[in-house]
Amino acid sequence: MAAGSVRRRRIAAFAVLVAVGLSMTQQPAGALPPPPPNPSNSSIGAAQAQANAKAGQVGQITSQLSAAQAALQSLQDDVELKQENANKAMVDLQSAQDAATAAQHGADAAQVAATAAGDAINQLRDQVDQFAAGSFEQGAALGSVAAYLTANSPKDLLERQLLLNDISGSELNILDRMQQARIEKANADSLARAALNTARARQAAAAAAKHSADVAIAAAQAAAGSEAAQTGRLQADQAALQQQLATAQADVAGLKAARQQYLNWLAQKQAADAAASAKATHGRTGGVLTVTGNGSVADVLRRAMSAIGVIYAWGGGNAHGPTRGIHDGGVADSFGDFNKIGFDCSGLMVYAFAGAGVGLPHYSGYQYTSGQHVPLSAIQPGDMLFYSSNGAPSGIHHVTLYVGSGQMIEAYESGTTVRVTPVRYYGGIMPYATRML
Repeated sequence: MAAGSVRRRRIAAFAVLVAVGLSMTQQPAGALPPPPPNPSNSSIGAAQAQANAKAGQVGQITSQLSAAQAALQSLQDDVELKQENANKAMVDLQSAQDAATAAQHGADAAQVAATAAGDAINQLRDQVDQFAAGSFEQGAALGSVAAYLTANSPKDLLERQLLLNDISGSELNILDRMQQARIEKANADSLARAALNTARARQAAAAAAKHSADVAIAAAQAAAGSEAAQTGRLQADQAALQQQLATAQADVAGLKAARQQYLNWLAQKQAADAAASAKATHGRTGGVLTVTGNGSVADVLRRAMSAIGVIYAWGGGNAHGPTRGIHDGGVADSFGDFNKIGFDCSGLMVYAFAGAGVGLPHYSGYQYTSGQHVPLSAIQPGDMLFYSSNGAPSGIHHVTLYVGSGQMIEAYESGTTVRVTPVRYYGGIMPYATRML
């Protein structure tokens, strides 16, 4: 907003200056209007000092805002990390709950199996009791040597031997089965209890982790909210100071324009006096500012400023204007740049300089080496500024156009529009700008 206000004031001052100059050229010799006000050097100097002071304040608060924005970004990143940790805790908790449910089902099944095993043991115990009772009843005849001695014949002796063997084997088999059933019941009970205890412990641990993650998120969000509020206050202060700076710069421009009007009037008067016999006008001999034709920095700036508000589209822009963006397989695609008509950073430079008949490649790295390099301390309107991730030409990833008064115009990133913003003397700005004209 402040940059636009400054631009409008400059245009207005320029229009007044040209209009006054043209009106003077239409005055016949000997009929000059009264001299316009001539601001003193001290008033111009005081206004310039005030503008410089405001510019210094803008620089200071911009630095503070940059630090606050960096801190806010760090806190927002921390919030995102905490949220991801909470997501993990939620997944772990759900898994633990599922495991506990499955363990409970296993414990229930083990209980059913244990009940069935108990019934089987009882049945086996009845069979043992029956065998024991039978053995007792026949003990006098079958359970001792008498069983053999009282046999009536060898055949009877053999049958009694086989019967004793059958009774002994059946008892042993039943006892083995009963012991196995006891073991299986004990094992099933033990495993079921262990699985259930483990699942419940994991569920409790997962619930505690989820609670801790929720608390961490709340703390991180609170910190980010506080930093965001501070950033908002700094942004408001910056906007106010930039408006004050724009007003101060407009005052300086107004005083200088008034001084120029006076000088124009004085030059025209001198010309009129020198050619009193002639009635031709000499309005343009007073040094009225004019705009150059094709190939000027003004053409580049005019074209660039005409793109303010145009949507960012990665890969968009050529010498004739905004074009449809292209796929990048990442961030730009997530914003739908491939389906937008707009500019990216280097595409905006291609379009701006085409207005002055200068062709540029659609790549910021090549644009950096396309002209004369000048240090940042000597930049002028129309110079290109570059940003690098490693401080070298190989890392250049962004280009902007300097428009004067510490401002630049840029197509910044997906989701934004072409804008005028203060020059960021941080974030990897290259120490040299590129001058094409």
